[in-house]
Amino acid sequence: MVHRVAVIGAGASGLASVKACIEGGLEPVCFERGHDIGGVWNFRESLEPGRASIYRSLVANTSKEMMCFSDFPMPADYPNYLHHSQLLGYLRLYVQHFDLLRHIRFQTTVTRVAQRAGFPQSGQWDVVTVNASGEEEKHVFDAVLVCSGQFIYPSLPDFPGHEGFPGKCSHSWEYRDPEAYRGLRVLVVGIGNSGGDIAVEISRSAEMTFLSTRQGAWVIGRMSHRGLPLDVAHITRFKQILMKLLPQRLINWLLERALNQKYDHRFYGLQPKHRFLERTLLINDDLPGQLLKGRLLMKPDLKSFEGSGVLFEDGSVEENVDAVIFCTGYNSGFSFLPPDLCEGPHGELALYKRLFPPSLLRPTLAILGLFQAKGPIVPLVEMQGRWAARVFAGLSFLPPKKKMLEVIESDRKRNSKSHSCHKSSSLKVHYIPYMDFMAQQVGVRPNLLRLLLTDPVLWAKALFGPCTPYQYRLTGPGHWTGARQAILTQWDRMAQPFRTRVVPEADSAPAYHFLPFLFVLGGITVATVYGAKLKLF
Repeated sequence: MVHRVAVIGAGASGLASVKACIEGGLEPVCFERGHDIGGVWNFRESLEPGRASIYRSLVANTSKEMMCFSDFPMPADYPNYLHHSQLLGYLRLYVQHFDLLRHIRFQTTVTRVAQRAGFPQSGQWDVVTVNASGEEEKHVFDAVLVCSGQFIYPSLPDFPGHEGFPGKCSHSWEYRDPEAYRGLRVLVVGIGNSGGDIAVEISRSAEMTFLSTRQGAWVIGRMSHRGLPLDVAHITRFKQILMKLLPQRLINWLLERALNQKYDHRFYGLQPKHRFLERTLLINDDLPGQLLKGRLLMKPDLKSFEGSGVLFEDGSVEENVDAVIFCTGYNSGFSFLPPDLCEGPHGELALYKRLFPPSLLRPTLAILGLFQAKGPIVPLVEMQGRWAARVFAGLSFLPPKKKMLEVIESDRKRNSKSHSCHKSSSLKVHYIPYMDFMAQQVGVRPNLLRLLLTDPVLWAKALFGPCTPYQYRLTGPGHWTGARQAILTQWDRMAQPFRTRVVPEADSAPAYHFLPFLFVLGGITVATVYGAKLKLF
């Protein structure tokens, strides 16, 4: 029976895991190497090796109703898309509300996690930590939750000629703000969300900014139809059902056509090699506008450096480049974990449902957040923590190792069919199916048929409205009595930030008042066309 659980990291996933352990009757101890909570959302002026890093202007790509914890809605006056400082404030409110601070040990770094010798059946772990004074301490835990994140070790490609480049080369991990690039000629390599944000921000004050991409990207803004947040409008159970019923080729055609009506991706140099649904979208509100104004130029993949210039794959050269920023992602690494956890075909961490290593005799260790998701991250890691806590407590069970390995390989092959990058395909998860699968293991998956029969109003909200995290607190372990009300009032919280000016109701006349005018207009049009035909003859 698991009792004491080590939680490594006090970011969003670590905080949610601490709470999940408490709900499951476990005793969590959270080790945080910094002096504060927040993880990646805690902006720091100075760079700290081994820690996640963000830039000063970062705003979340997920709206507040979709990315909140499932039993703790964000304040109604928060904007729909939050600056990182507001997200950190929300995490502080969460910690205070559920009294989690007493379970966290700050300025304590985990240096080693190893299965306890002689106790393979118990699944216990030796955990070694070092505090701010450099003092080492050894602990014994019944289980371990790794919540230290994956945006820690920058991935820097090696291009020919970079040694002779006189300008500055850096990674997006080092980027803070555009001030250092004012008046310069800057190349940004990589068109992920960070690459798009950084290129746009620098282009407003640089002499010229170039954005290099290998594959291109489908670019979409945070705002959907009628001004609704993008994820609120599109991450719904009803649309998920439609996606399963309709041919993927048709869906790709419809979505690409709709997006190109706003700005033609081929015309703007953004046209990707992949279809709309095959990869994660680039969410950026301003990139097309900067291209339209000529402040930003799209370029193909970088090939090499040539003195102070750069050569691209199409043979074009840009001279006198002052700085290059590589937005080329991160390498996942957990130096404190035993190397025998890696069972993937390329020596990577092979995790059952992106959470549990199948190599363990007993499932007493889980790694959270090691995925690429088409949806909100915070509810996903929260559900991972809830599932892991249930497994540790013996209330949920995993299949045999052979079955887990088969599922891992099956998921990898299915994802790689629509994804050319092997590494990325193995990390890919789809939001609603993945959440529902984990919720089924926890015992909190909403029963839509039962809702239809017992609460049709809530059923309609759950099926046709956004799949907000509150749906996973309606029933089962961790049931929250406020979940129903949170779902019914989610639209009010979305509207609240806009209620800063009283707007009078529009004096709209009924449509039938305009019928006589329409008949007259129609008659004039017919007469004009008929008269033109008579003149032709």
